[in-house]
Amino acid sequence: MNVARLNRKIALVTGAARGIGAAICESFAREGACVAVSDIDGQGAERMARQLGGETIALALDVREEDQWRIAQAKILERFGRLDVLVNNAGITGFESGAASHDPEHAALTDWRAVHTTNLDGVFLGCKYAIQAMRRTGVGSIINISSRSGIVGIPAAAAYASSKAAVRNHTKTVALYCAEQGLKVRCNSIHPAAILTPMWEPMLGQGPDREANMAAFVADTPLKRFGTPEEVAAVAVMLASDEAAYITGAEFHIDGGILAGSTAAPHAE
Repeated sequence: MNVARLNRKIALVTGAARGIGAAICESFAREGACVAVSDIDGQGAERMARQLGGETIALALDVREEDQWRIAQAKILERFGRLDVLVNNAGITGFESGAASHDPEHAALTDWRAVHTTNLDGVFLGCKYAIQAMRRTGVGSIINISSRSGIVGIPAAAAYASSKAAVRNHTKTVALYCAEQGLKVRCNSIHPAAILTPMWEPMLGQGPDREANMAAFVADTPLKRFGTPEEVAAVAVMLASDEAAYITGAEFHIDGGILAGSTAAPHAE
C-alpha cells in the first residue's frame, strides 16, 4: 500500500483560486494534506475548497495586508494546531488591467510599488508568519513561487522581474535564518516559465491567431511547448514532503530548458 506523500500535513497555499495555486492545492490534497486554500478572491477560494473536500478550509487573504496574515495564521492554528507547509504563490505581473509597458524608463512609480507590494511584501509576510507558526513543531517547508524572470532581465516588465529576483534572494535568507535558529524549517524557491495559466490569456488572444501565438511564444523553448500548472505542482509536492528534508535555500527551474541556453537547429546535409 502506498502512503500519501503529504499524509496529514497542514498546508497553506496563497493565490490558490486558479492557475498554479489551484494545481498545487489539488496535488497536495491528493497526497493527503489538509489544505488551507487562500486567495484575495474569497469566493474563488471557497469554490476550490468545496471542490477538494475533506478537511480543506477556505480563507480570504490579501497577501499585502499584515492583519490578514495574522488572522489566517490564527485560524489555521485554531483549526489544526500547527502549520507544516506554506506555498507563497500569490503574485501579479502588473499588466492585469491593461497597464502600459513597465520598462525602466517609463514605468510609473505607483505601478512599480503595486507589483512589489503583492509579489515581495506578500512573500515577506508569508514567511514571517509561517516561521512563527512552525516554531510550534520546529519543522516545516516554505515554498516561494518566483519566476524565470527573477533570474534574467525583462526589459518590458522591470517591476515583475525585480520583485521575483527579490523573492529568489529572500528565500535563501529565510533558509539560512531558520537554520541559524535551530529550526528544521526549509525554504526553497520554484522558478516557472512559459507555464500555460490564465495569466497568459491576454497575450495569446482568441480565434485563429491563438495557435500561431502559442507557437511563437515557445519557439525558443528547447522542449517546444508550454509547461502545465500540474508540472509545477509536482515539484511543490516534492519540496513539501519529507523526501526533501535535506533541501533548503535551493531554486528549481521549471522552464522547458529556457535557462539552459539555446538549442542548435538541425541543418540538412
